[in-house]
Amino acid sequence: MAHIGFVGLGHMGLPMAINLLKAGHTVSGFDLNPEAVKIFLDAGGQSVTSIQDLVVGKHVMFTMLQTGEQVKQVCLGDQGFYLQASPGLLHIDCSSIDVETTLDLHKAAQKQAINMLDAPVSGGVKGAQAGSLTLMVGGDTSTLALARPYLSAVSQKVVHTGEAGTGQMAKICNNLLLGISMVAVSEAFVLAKKLGLSADKLFEVVNSSSGQCWAMSQYAPVPGLLPHAPASNHYEPGFTATMMLKDLNLSQQAAQMTQVETVLGAQVTQMYQELVNTGQGALDFSVIFQQISKDNLA
Repeated sequence: MAHIGFVGLGHMGLPMAINLLKAGHTVSGFDLNPEAVKIFLDAGGQSVTSIQDLVVGKHVMFTMLQTGEQVKQVCLGDQGFYLQASPGLLHIDCSSIDVETTLDLHKAAQKQAINMLDAPVSGGVKGAQAGSLTLMVGGDTSTLALARPYLSAVSQKVVHTGEAGTGQMAKICNNLLLGISMVAVSEAFVLAKKLGLSADKLFEVVNSSSGQCWAMSQYAPVPGLLPHAPASNHYEPGFTATMMLKDLNLSQQAAQMTQVETVLGAQVTQMYQELVNTGQGALDFSVIFQQISKDNLA
């Protein structure tokens, strides 16, 4: 079993770190939130007071942070753990960040003889807790082989998307589609209500018809349709609207970089920006249904 360092014990990182503990690994965690650290310690984890201390004696380092700047701060520069790492360290970055930063990290890792993978995740908090996440992994095949025992502890499916950076590319495209899908599903429910069709009947029809999608069948945004969905639990995330906005902004950054016009993506990004501006960013991203309902059913 390995000695693992885990940076970022947030909504996703904490259950992932705990699942690594359950798999028999020795895991030390670091986070600025003392409450998260306490939960991790109670689960059998160890804590350190600095990133530099965290990397000492570790075979593997996980990072699960919110922004590219945070990942760079943790990994690079005089205070980053790359300079402290032993050659051959495996670094698995599960953050959802921009492609440019990810490619810079791969280059820096190569210079320090660090094996790195970009491995953003899909599945939300429930998937992280259940160890049933899907991981989109960019990097060398040989590095992926080294990482599989640790990835299997936190995920149900690992997709090797290709070379360095492709994991982030896949995540950006996936969440662009997810954001658009959630808005489309929400608009369909609002239109159905206006027409006099009940939400449960639309739900039944769509899930057996050509409009079926994950945002409808597994994450319906109307309260009461799916007991396990955030909509039926006061829109408790899940995956927050703020995080969806972050990923949609990444998609627009990537679209600008590649000169691709994403008309729907740009519109949905603006809708989520307006939602977050109303103070609902901490709720699940499916709460966009309430905003669309308010705009159309007032």
